[in-house]
Amino acid sequence: MSSPDLTDLERQAVLDVVETRHLSMGPKIKEFEQAIQTFCGSKFAIGVNSGTSGLHLCLLAAGIGPGDLVLTTSFSFISSTNVILYCGAIPVYVDVDPRTGNIDPVQLEQAVQDIQAGGEKAKKWLPRKGMENAGSLKAILSVDVFGQPADHDTINRIAKKYNLVHIEDSCEALGSVYKDRPAGTLGDFGVFAFYPNKQITTGEGGMVITNDEKAAIHMASLRNQGRAVGDTWLSHTHLGYNYRLNEMSAALGVAQMSRFNDLRASRSQVAQWYNQRLNNLPGLSLPYITTDTTLMSWFVYVVHFENRAERDRMAQSLTDENIPVRPYFIPIHIQPFIVNQFGYQAEDYPITMSLGERGLAIPFSGVMTEEQVDFVSQKIKHYL
Repeated sequence: MSSPDLTDLERQAVLDVVETRHLSMGPKIKEFEQAIQTFCGSKFAIGVNSGTSGLHLCLLAAGIGPGDLVLTTSFSFISSTNVILYCGAIPVYVDVDPRTGNIDPVQLEQAVQDIQAGGEKAKKWLPRKGMENAGSLKAILSVDVFGQPADHDTINRIAKKYNLVHIEDSCEALGSVYKDRPAGTLGDFGVFAFYPNKQITTGEGGMVITNDEKAAIHMASLRNQGRAVGDTWLSHTHLGYNYRLNEMSAALGVAQMSRFNDLRASRSQVAQWYNQRLNNLPGLSLPYITTDTTLMSWFVYVVHFENRAERDRMAQSLTDENIPVRPYFIPIHIQPFIVNQFGYQAEDYPITMSLGERGLAIPFSGVMTEEQVDFVSQKIKHYL
């Protein structure tokens, strides 16, 4: 499905670390944090071992705890809901924009109003089960789906109006720009992820960015077993986690960030090749980029078909040609453990379900050649 873009620069950077005595908590994590901080223009950056870890820390820093309600989207990777459950909180889903897959701000505001009003109005949004110890609405966790920022000006207006924390899941969107502002900087907290299929990779890894100094200090403590500033090695002020990013991964990240503009441009070129070859084919919808997206940093390339049957037939046809493809996403609200715990049903979010049933991610990375894009595109054209 994807391949990381690695060169001798990255390989040497990792080897250089291996030859030192600092494999964890050394200078490279600080250098990597500074690189992301400078790139985004944020005041603080906290390196962690995954985007999931970063989102969890953001919720903890925001004071999210058992029974709290968090509005989010089901059209996402599972981690954006898992982190809510880690805190004992309750995910409350809102349907998405049919073109982008990002949270629908109109429905979001209606959900906030109805939930805060309580009673019958709130019931239409809340899960059927798992509400025995439910508390109040505390936060919005938005997702920048497939690399495209959500409508964050509207989300921030809603968050401010109703006194909610806004956490921006930008795990798929490093380098994207919304109305001339970098993704990840658009909420109270932002999180990037660096799995091998992302815009840059550290193997496994993530980064939290924020302008909140108190929260940044707290999250830096929590990622390191709860050691606060001034604690000795075996002193732990807080209940913490082993969420540290190792020095080899950080060194890889520093090297990747030094090449970021080229990495982003390569991915954009592959997307343009696909756009040119797959445009105006019957029964096929290409990724939609809004006018609010000043710059798109491509994560995956997902096309949509008219219905699930057509999508599944195409998936099988491409698989038969040894072309790897994957449905994207399987909505979170129909994942078995979410259904068991909260009683959500497929029809609760029709647009999310439609996108999930019709979407197909095709091979995509910055190292794909034009010939490879031609091969995939020709097979899709032939089938259609």
